[in-house]
Amino acid sequence: MEYKVKVFKEMLLEENTKHNMVSRKSLPVELDKHIEDSRSLLKFMDLKGGRVVDIGSGAGFPGLVLAIFCPEGEFLLLESDLKKTEFLQAVISRSGMKNCQVLRRRIEAVGRSDLRGGFDFCSCRALATMSVVLEYGLPLLRIGGKLLLWKGKNYSREIEQAANALEILGGRVVDNYAYSLMSEWDRAIVVVEKEQPTPEKYPRRVGIPAKRPL
Repeated sequence: MEYKVKVFKEMLLEENTKHNMVSRKSLPVELDKHIEDSRSLLKFMDLKGGRVVDIGSGAGFPGLVLAIFCPEGEFLLLESDLKKTEFLQAVISRSGMKNCQVLRRRIEAVGRSDLRGGFDFCSCRALATMSVVLEYGLPLLRIGGKLLLWKGKNYSREIEQAANALEILGGRVVDNYAYSLMSEWDRAIVVVEKEQPTPEKYPRRVGIPAKRPL
């Protein structure tokens, strides 16, 4: 596990000199904080044996980090950017990870594919507002599956604004885990359970969820 983290950090630092994977101002000092933030979920929830899809994986937060620290889970990292998917695949290959795959495809398209309804968990960090991510993530979950959203301290406001999307898409906020990262209680992971089937027309076509949130 330590070896995989070491490989990930070294490759990310190197790649970030060529492509803007994460904010260059924050490296290397804040890289450990990104990792800590990503793995914080495992203090609250057990993913062992679960099938997890991470949407908008970017440089690997939280999906790749979770896969490293939860080798008993099965992870699929969704990312549409070519450079980022190549990076993620390179880390997986070099570190010898066996429980993680990468798929370069738009999330909306995946939600209408044979992967729809096939996951126990869906993770997402720093991608979009809650209303938008609900439309991305809930179609991918089985009934009873959980959408895991990394948010800042103002998460309660996003939950209020997402009330309509929750009702339409068949989800319900069942928990939130607040924790401290940089300052006191500045982070939270909001847990949304899929209670009802998501109507077939969702997600809408590529680009529409972000342009016209429910």
